[in-house]
Amino acid sequence: MLLKFKERPRSFSLNQKMNSKESSLKELSWEDLDKMICSDENLVNGPTNSQAKLRLFGQPEKNLRVTLYRDHHAWCPYCQKVWLWLEWKKIPYQVKKVTMRCYGKKERWYLNKVPSGLLPALEVDGRLLTESDLILLTLEEHFGPLGNPLNSPKTIELRVLERKLFRAWCQWLCTPRLNPSQEKQRRKEFQKIAKEVELRMSTGTGPWMDSKIDQQGKNNPGSGDLIFIPYIERMNASLAYYKGLSLRKEFPLIDRWFQALEGFEEYRGTQGDFHTHAHDLPPQMGGCWKDPNPEQKRYERLIDCGEGLGEQETSWIVPKNIQAESIALGRVLKHRERLLELNPLGPQRFDQPLRASLTLMMTNKICSPESGSALGLRYLRDRISVPRDMPLIAARKLRTALEITAQIDGSTEGPPIPFHNRFDQDPYPFQPREIS
Repeated sequence: MLLKFKERPRSFSLNQKMNSKESSLKELSWEDLDKMICSDENLVNGPTNSQAKLRLFGQPEKNLRVTLYRDHHAWCPYCQKVWLWLEWKKIPYQVKKVTMRCYGKKERWYLNKVPSGLLPALEVDGRLLTESDLILLTLEEHFGPLGNPLNSPKTIELRVLERKLFRAWCQWLCTPRLNPSQEKQRRKEFQKIAKEVELRMSTGTGPWMDSKIDQQGKNNPGSGDLIFIPYIERMNASLAYYKGLSLRKEFPLIDRWFQALEGFEEYRGTQGDFHTHAHDLPPQMGGCWKDPNPEQKRYERLIDCGEGLGEQETSWIVPKNIQAESIALGRVLKHRERLLELNPLGPQRFDQPLRASLTLMMTNKICSPESGSALGLRYLRDRISVPRDMPLIAARKLRTALEITAQIDGSTEGPPIPFHNRFDQDPYPFQPREIS
């Protein structure tokens, strides 16, 4: 499949450019690429991001009372729920990241603190808590609710509805070898409950099921909406990839809800993309199973090659002052040596193809990669993790550049993405060594 940049005003056809002088341009050096990095990110007080180890929201560090223990990759939906609550409430907190069992070995220091190893965990004023619902209830006691209290009748009804939708999704997505009749029945059951969710959205204030008006009069989502976010995000990705169902096309009020969420930097900073969720969910869920219909095959192809599904993934339009390419470049250069070492091609053979891809991303000029590089380029394309590595739009830019450069070399795919684990995503090589 031929890819084009979508967010740039100037796009191009790969076949056309391969016959032009631009196809023989030389890739930029690492020194030249380094000059293109946008280095003004404020991880501590700026927009929500996955890289921060401390969040203060402009408050003094003496106000710090909370420590959040979450997974390195930001794949854990229960961690995302607590993370979003802290971000929307602007509660200062520090982050300590832990390895999920599906992609590596659990850290000894964390097992000493939480013997079960489960995530998330949270300390508030020295008190250690596990289980996301208990964590949120305790945070409410200390800092007040976000919208309606979690134990209010309205929020309890929403929590029951969220679990009902979750079960219908799991029964459809995670049951292997469904026959056509069973596939149809599970699809109808999920659609029925999704309509119930839309009904609740239609009776709320604006797009929200549980709105909270802030001091500036802005209509924000409350806890009743927040509890739906992690799994509806994952439903949106997984049902497209495995079942060929477009949640946002079929359910316009859910789409409206997503569009409203994507207007908040708090949500965008935690949001995963379809490629990440399609491949991180199987080992977490015990398997995700395909209904190989024409739409499923089309969506799978678009997601796997890195093009993605456009507004079905995010409706957010990138402002001119945000340079998604530069963010992606900065994240690659931060771990350049390890990315080169871990690539199947090895550091020497992967150096030039990676620079060729980054040159394309930053300049829109094609540079031919060295022969035999497609495998290594697609290996990296498939292991970009959102939001761990970078925001969704930045990842789309990088995946696209890697795929276009790989197409110049050929059709060779990288090593398959594991289905029963994601040990290929072990964070250990990228982490500073901590004393147990």
